[in-house]
Amino acid sequence: MSIGTAVTEAPAPPEPEPAEEALRILPQRRLGQWTAAAVVLVLLALALTSVVRNKAFQWDVVADYFTSASVLRGLWLTLWLTAVVMALGFALGTLLAVFRLSGNPVLRAVSWGYVWLFRSIPILVQLLLWFNIGALYPRILGVRTVDLFGPVTVAIVGLTLHEAAYAAEVVRGGILSVDRGQIEAAQALGLSRLRRWRRIVLPQAMRSIVPPAGNMLIGTLKGTSIVSVIAVQDLLYSAQLIYHQTYQVIPLLMVATIWYTVVTSVLGVAQYSVEKHYARGSERTR
Repeated sequence: MSIGTAVTEAPAPPEPEPAEEALRILPQRRLGQWTAAAVVLVLLALALTSVVRNKAFQWDVVADYFTSASVLRGLWLTLWLTAVVMALGFALGTLLAVFRLSGNPVLRAVSWGYVWLFRSIPILVQLLLWFNIGALYPRILGVRTVDLFGPVTVAIVGLTLHEAAYAAEVVRGGILSVDRGQIEAAQALGLSRLRRWRRIVLPQAMRSIVPPAGNMLIGTLKGTSIVSVIAVQDLLYSAQLIYHQTYQVIPLLMVATIWYTVVTSVLGVAQYSVEKHYARGSERTR
């Protein structure tokens, strides 16, 4: 190496830094939620234990009358009355909804007035008015009103007219939920009015109609208990007839309560299945 030539040494490579410890992902602590859940479970267990062990409920009496002939006849009338009222109520409600969406101002006014009137009057008042219709109109078309309107007929007429007012709004809301552009596209394709309603409007409208309609069905089932005030022998009235004779009020009320719970649970499952059917193709994917 020649004189004067600077001898440069290559810099030493940096010492490797110690590897950082891998970050551990700890689950979020939800102590408050678990504590609240535990408290709720404990309270539910205490309540259930109290109900089961409370001798005042007389569960042996409940078991004896749960499937008695009188109770089953009342249950059958309740189910039959619910089915008839819902079928007639939605038929009339659909007609009212069509009137409400019509371009005819007279039909729109009549539909709006009907819905306003029957939603304004309590159902008990309506039933009592129909039950005493003979005081206003002793004869209709030459037939004595007393012979024409028995307790069951009054229940059907009163409940149907009441439910139709709510069904009209449910159906109208379902129809309005359908995209107007699809209806116009179907018109452009030359589809008839019937095919447009059957193929396009109703399948999509049912997605909005089924949930409130299911709630109405369950509400109507429970609401039929009000006809006991006009001596219609439904489930509740049948239970009342028994405990008026035996004075076992609580166990007979529990019989009616359990039957209502069972039937509404079955209807709830059916509603869920129908909703799933009409929601096909529209469910969001995650």
